Amino acid sequence: MTTSPQTAGVRLPAHLPHPFSPAGRADPGPAYGWLRAHDPVHYDPFSRMWWLTSHADCAAALRADGLSAAAGQRERARSDALPPSMLTTDPPEHQRLRAPGQLLLGPAVIRALADVLGADVDALVDGLAPRADGVEDVGAPFATAVFGRLFQLPRADWATFAALARAASVNLDPLAGPAVAMAGRAAMGELSRFLTAHARTVTEGPLARLKADTRLTEREWAGILGLAVVGGWQPLAEAVGNALYWLLPRPDAVALLREGDADDARLLVQELLRLEAPIPFTARVARAQVALPGGTVPQGGRVLIIIGAANRDPAVFERPDELVPGRAANPQLAFGAGSHFCLAAQLVRVSLELLLTRLVRRHPSLALAQPSGELAWDPRPLPRRLLGCPVTTGSADAR
Repeated sequence: MTTSPQTAGVRLPAHLPHPFSPAGRADPGPAYGWLRAHDPVHYDPFSRMWWLTSHADCAAALRADGLSAAAGQRERARSDALPPSMLTTDPPEHQRLRAPGQLLLGPAVIRALADVLGADVDALVDGLAPRADGVEDVGAPFATAVFGRLFQLPRADWATFAALARAASVNLDPLAGPAVAMAGRAAMGELSRFLTAHARTVTEGPLARLKADTRLTEREWAGILGLAVVGGWQPLAEAVGNALYWLLPRPDAVALLREGDADDARLLVQELLRLEAPIPFTARVARAQVALPGGTVPQGGRVLIIIGAANRDPAVFERPDELVPGRAANPQLAFGAGSHFCLAAQLVRVSLELLLTRLVRRHPSLALAQPSGELAWDPRPLPRRLLGCPVTTGSADAR
């Protein structure tokens, strides 16, 4: 039971829409900025959660033993139970499930994946139409190729996998209504059955090593695969559109990516993820009173760690709302921190570096088809995504 919030009287100014309201969802930045400056550990009566908006508080909360990720998942607006996974467990159970996950997402696997993924990326960017959508025509097929290679799926199964992944991705939304949640549960079941049946046929490689790990039951290794898809396929696809939104209006950044080296690409992708993390917040519940740099969360308090706000904190990032291509000191929290740091972080970074670099080299005149200020953001708070990201390659056919 949450104790009475000491800061319950703090309210957003009337001119700032609540970030979860229809008016505030498209651009929650101004409200987050006000809270970060005036009440960084803020009790929000609408969601009945403690909102953390400063980098210091979010980073501390992600590492705090007293904040439970498992309980945070159970506090979703939806009533359906999530299967046991790294997302829905706390230490030490979390570590037991996480360690075998390295068999699928460890550094050596990602390096090998990048080698074979290059041909898929080349085929994608070479076949890009003169006018295309950055998410539907680039991001989605790219995410499908990444996971198709990661899961060792036959190419003939990629379309089926993509349809199942898209349908199951509604499980990302913690505020989904009953009908959508029911459809998400059904889609997740279909996806799990599809991946489990496929994995049983694989006899070598990372997937075979994962399913053979004696630390896991079949339900647990299947849960790792399902979590990777729900937490990775759509966010990776959307990360492409989000990245193009920030990158393409900046010729200097495009030139750096096109002409620079691997370090330039790495720093730029880190900066793009800082500006627009596809997963902008995560939930926890306080098992005991937790003291944070900006305030205290009472025992039982439901906590929203707003990563999107932390990544724009001017106390940590100079010019926080701008793309700074060579930003070297970049402690962004797009992948979380602490024991729950995203196991697929290297997969996302390496694959995005590969795609964006080859995309701007193959299409040096690639540009947004309309001004970035005219593009619309999805009113749903999770994932953070554009409703469309139209691009043109600059060829004669595109005009």
